[in-house]
Amino acid sequence: MITLAFAERKKLYKVEGLKDSALTPKLIEMGLYPGQEVMCMFAAPFGDPLAVNVGGYLLSLRKEEADLVLLQEESVNELKGGK
Repeated sequence: MITLAFAERKKLYKVEGLKDSALTPKLIEMGLYPGQEVMCMFAAPFGDPLAVNVGGYLLSLRKEEADLVLLQEESVNELKGGK
């Protein structure tokens, strides 16, 4: 299991769970709850923040926030050429 902070770009994952933190309720309110599909789209030049597709909208997360989200690989389908 990996965290969202280290997810491959443009690869579909499913949220497995969240690490215990004061930020956990905030992440759940933003749609990062178990079972939700997510895809890390891109990162800023120095790797922070990350742009994450969550339920059809783009969410910006700091790396330390993304590290709280545990992922299970959902699919090997990757976006290619905007498809």
